[in-house]
Amino acid sequence: MPYVLSNKLLHAVLACACLGALVAAGSASAQEASFTGGAAFVPPPPPPKKAKVRADGKAIAPRGAPRRVRRVITAANRLIGKPYRYGGGHKPFSRTLDSGYDCSGSVSYALYGGRFLRSPLPSGDLMTWGRRNPGRWITVYANAGHTYVYVAGLRFDTGMRDDPNHTGPAWSKRLRRNDSYVPRHPRGY
Repeated sequence: MPYVLSNKLLHAVLACACLGALVAAGSASAQEASFTGGAAFVPPPPPPKKAKVRADGKAIAPRGAPRRVRRVITAANRLIGKPYRYGGGHKPFSRTLDSGYDCSGSVSYALYGGRFLRSPLPSGDLMTWGRRNPGRWITVYANAGHTYVYVAGLRFDTGMRDDPNHTGPAWSKRLRRNDSYVPRHPRGY
């Protein structure tokens, strides 16, 4: 009888040890996921052709870019020079521009130009917009508090600007770390 009891006790101890190891491993990965929002750095792929930034800060679409990509760049260029304004760009889209734009208002307006959106979305909603992962021509990076978009190899963003003396949407050639951002893209782009 003592042999059977000690065997059962050994099995119980081993089961508890295994369970404890699983809980510890899950806790560590949960802490890592909460630190990065469950996302990892995913750079956008190099586009088939790369856009350029002019001296006035506006982008030039590359030759051969799809029409909708060119339209996104054209719409985003309309916002260059507009100041950053929290909540800006969230009225229904029209021909009249808002007085200023925040991050999601800027990205929404650019996507609207390419006919990818019908109304502005906040950055949290852009986390589930479109398709998962980076796109070939257009990649939206979003989290609950910020969003930006890469179009034909250029970043259109209201943060991490090349000119620190200006606020508002702008184009940049520099990559931005995106560990806490979810990459999304419109289907086929």
